[in-house]
Amino acid sequence: MRIAIAQLNFHIGNFEGNVKKMLQYIEQARDRRADMVCFSELATCGYPPRDFLEFDDFIRQAEESVQHLAAAAYGIAVVVGSPARNPVVEGKDLFNAAFVLLDGQIIFQANKALLPTYDIFDEYRYFEPASSFDVFEFKGVRFALTICEDLWNIGNENPLYTICPMDEMMKDSPDVMINISASPFAYDHAASRIHVIRANATRYQLPLFYINHVGAQTELIFDGGSLVVSPDGKVFEELPYFEERMDVYNLDEVVRGGRESPQPKEKMSLILDALVLGVRDYFGKLNFKKAILGLSGGIDSALTAAIVARALGPANVRGVIMPSRYSSEHSISDANALAENLGIRVDFIPIEKPFSAFDKVLSPVFDDLPSDITEENIQARCRAVILMALSNKFGFILVNTSNKSEAAVGYGTLYGDMSGGLSVIGDLYKREVYELARYINSEKEIIPVSSINKPPSAELRPDQKDSDSLPDYEDLDRILYQYIEKELGPKEIIAMGFDEKLVRRVLRLVNINEFKRFQTPPVLRVSNKAFGMGRRMPIVGRYLN
Repeated sequence: MRIAIAQLNFHIGNFEGNVKKMLQYIEQARDRRADMVCFSELATCGYPPRDFLEFDDFIRQAEESVQHLAAAAYGIAVVVGSPARNPVVEGKDLFNAAFVLLDGQIIFQANKALLPTYDIFDEYRYFEPASSFDVFEFKGVRFALTICEDLWNIGNENPLYTICPMDEMMKDSPDVMINISASPFAYDHAASRIHVIRANATRYQLPLFYINHVGAQTELIFDGGSLVVSPDGKVFEELPYFEERMDVYNLDEVVRGGRESPQPKEKMSLILDALVLGVRDYFGKLNFKKAILGLSGGIDSALTAAIVARALGPANVRGVIMPSRYSSEHSISDANALAENLGIRVDFIPIEKPFSAFDKVLSPVFDDLPSDITEENIQARCRAVILMALSNKFGFILVNTSNKSEAAVGYGTLYGDMSGGLSVIGDLYKREVYELARYINSEKEIIPVSSINKPPSAELRPDQKDSDSLPDYEDLDRILYQYIEKELGPKEIIAMGFDEKLVRRVLRLVNINEFKRFQTPPVLRVSNKAFGMGRRMPIVGRYLN
């Protein structure tokens, strides 16, 4: 038997486009003499559809999509994920289902049993969990068909769940496991995913075909990396990351195993490819063409510009240098050098006139009070007004340049430098920003070395440095990581050797600035705990305040 797996880039709600793409790959699989072709979880509608699932018309179009695919499934079986109505009155209205299609018919339906509700997942909001577990037979081979999380409770050891779907299906003696997934990218997730897939193959001594999404859906990025694993737990094949791909495998060869071919997993390489794909799909799926951003000469805007230029092409990126009375000459020269290295257009618009105008208009009301953060924020907002004016006039989308360290502690100006349609590097701590910049420069200098080496500064007052307001980034980022990613409280972090006063200050800053993050653009997710849909904190909470 020859089995094809296809990791494709779907578009949420674009039923026509998604079906058209799958029909093309069904034809390719048939041409390559495949007996079966497998697509990923909720492939008809895209993942995650979220509250679109509450629209009856959305479900109707998903059902029609399955029928269109079934009509093409002649001489080849098709496995595809799609929402399905629950025919029983009790429970949720829908299942997260996997269909097996053959000769114009639905010959089998498997429903997802383990519905994750952690981090970015909220599946129990919409779906009823499966309560029965069956296998299906095709050409004399018995298949156990599961969906994503169903494999993440090996031997019933995951405390989140009380049942192990594969343990149940083993009672029917399957020969092959298929798992269709929508497993989002995080820079350390690919390794853990392979560990889980290997563990399933070795536990049940069966070959496993694992099919994942690829592409970005707003802030979520799917890396592909679909897997074929032999019964001995060796990775027979791991498909490339961040690109569409279909391959066909001879089942007998997979069962024999004897080969090990996983992909390399270098952190910065993965993050760069993920962010480029995230930008490209955000713009492409919303039919946006061009991006604009402010260039300060600093590392954050430089890195963002380099990523966006790689994603959209230099001709579609416009930078704006907006110096104030406090901007240094090297900041302007660094920004110009970056633009030249990238080949992007750059405009030079000083903010002295609008800043002075605001100062003049507000001075009677401010009643001779001394300058403070108010005037600093006015400068940032002058820049945002300029960028949004150019965005409106020329149809550019403003991309945000804030990093995760700044966003965590509120070191940014609402309606100023925190503005934008998409946060490109908002899930990178400052130390990771530097690391990624150096990685990009590893072959040739793209980001000016002086932007990397100079002390970071917002340049909103004379001789300002980030270190005037923030702890050293080395300490700050380590504390933030323990609090945000590892979800440790202050006592646990202090016990690790960090200064108590510093820990309590940092954690307090994180919590009191939740209101700012609530108003900021979606953040491309590359870690296992990004700001946004995967981290839901109350704005008015008093914890640690």
